[in-house]
Amino acid sequence: MRTGLHHLLAETARRHGGSPALTARDVTLTYADLWRNVVGVAAGLARLGLQRGERVAVYVDKRLETVEAVFGTAAAGGVFVPVNPLLRPRQVAHILADCAVRVLVTTAERLDLVRDELAEAKSVEHVVLIGAAPRTTPATRCAVSSWDELVAPGADPPRPEVVDADPAAILYTSGSTGRPKGVVLSHRNLLAGAESVSHYLGNGPDDVILAALPLSFDAGFSQLTTGFGVGAHVVLHNHLLPADVVKTCARHGVTGLTGVPPLWLQLAEQRWPEEATRRMRYIANTGGRMPRATLDRLRQIFPTAEPYLMYGLTEAFRSTYLDPAEVDRRPDSIGKAIPNVEILVVRPDGRLADPGEEGELVHRGPLVAMGYWNDPERTAERFRPVPGGEGALRPEIAVWSGDVVTRDAEGFLYFVGRTDEMIKTSGYRVSPAEIEEVAYETGLVGDAVAVGVDDPRLGQHVVLVVSPAGGGEVSETALRAELKKRLPLYMVPRRIVRRGTLPRTPNGKFDRTLIREEVTR
Repeated sequence: MRTGLHHLLAETARRHGGSPALTARDVTLTYADLWRNVVGVAAGLARLGLQRGERVAVYVDKRLETVEAVFGTAAAGGVFVPVNPLLRPRQVAHILADCAVRVLVTTAERLDLVRDELAEAKSVEHVVLIGAAPRTTPATRCAVSSWDELVAPGADPPRPEVVDADPAAILYTSGSTGRPKGVVLSHRNLLAGAESVSHYLGNGPDDVILAALPLSFDAGFSQLTTGFGVGAHVVLHNHLLPADVVKTCARHGVTGLTGVPPLWLQLAEQRWPEEATRRMRYIANTGGRMPRATLDRLRQIFPTAEPYLMYGLTEAFRSTYLDPAEVDRRPDSIGKAIPNVEILVVRPDGRLADPGEEGELVHRGPLVAMGYWNDPERTAERFRPVPGGEGALRPEIAVWSGDVVTRDAEGFLYFVGRTDEMIKTSGYRVSPAEIEEVAYETGLVGDAVAVGVDDPRLGQHVVLVVSPAGGGEVSETALRAELKKRLPLYMVPRRIVRRGTLPRTPNGKFDRTLIREEVTR
């Protein structure tokens, strides 16, 4: 019986032990190899004293060890926290401190980047370094060991008392009030998501799935769970250039590829030789609407691949997908609920919306996350009972997405917009407050407002509107240089607009609606 995420690997190793499970660069592990390594990691974490529910952060690019660390943490009864390698040290430090990480798995180079910030994360006791050890270990108060010292080959797997309702992972995503917030996912969430998605994608042992998205992104991590659950071969890919994705698809005979619109826009411009497309069975989009012209081009490149247009949010993994048979009839739709999920469209007064009427998308079912880490106030705002649940023995909690949608007479859903000010760019949900906070910290601006502007390639791009500090002038060059130092590239504003003063509403708040209108004229 699958009660823990690691059981995906344990079961598949028993059924398909000799089959390829995971490839990184030039090395491929079979399912038996991968499970043996995961058990070794779990035993090593237990030897470090990791207790049930304690957090292990994995701050590294996609490698065999990255996956082994994640599933080894689950097998040891811990909670894994994948940290996006694109994040800047200040954001990494916030994550480590926010969820009280006890063990950090990283590389010597990345440890050196966050060495100063580790002072904020007083809970970190052990650092495990992957790869070649440095000649001199960066100064840190934590105990530092190598990956080889952690892994215990031939060890017996720990037997933690974990049930499927226990936390398994914390995925950090931008919050509407500033710094990233941690979405807590249970083992049940991850197992149910793997089963549901692999079901409608038709994944099986013959599939070769390319993991091109970050593993800290729910859709990126899904490439592992959907693949491992059915015995597929997952290929890890850290692409620097779009052409690298094409070469990897050709080399490994990839059958399934999931991306976000900015990646698909780049891939649609590449030259795809026949050996890179012949086995492609499906392509899937998430993280924003794919432009129709891009979709048409991709269908020309992959004439035998079925296109899946998906919608999801970290708080509920995947929510909807459009059946490929409906793509020509309704290419702007986000489809219907995935298997074992119900999607409601709820009006502001709490009643269900009629066909064609706008309402908030509300997701119910086993994929609804446990809430936000250590943030009961925001959890109560986003995770609330479903409409009509009054009188139930225990009211069911659903996730209220903050996305406005409509449903047509046949039940197909269409995305309209957001109920808050979040910016959707490059597949990420970005908090305006987080960008503004960094702008203020530079000391170069008096006021700052970040807004999202529609962009055919990125979904939206960021525009930062600022006024000078102390009546002086704002140096755009200096401000941009500071923002690049402190923010990941996808958060850095495309444009910086300088104004003498920023318009405000009668209650004294910045008039974001007017500001957005001005920068889009």
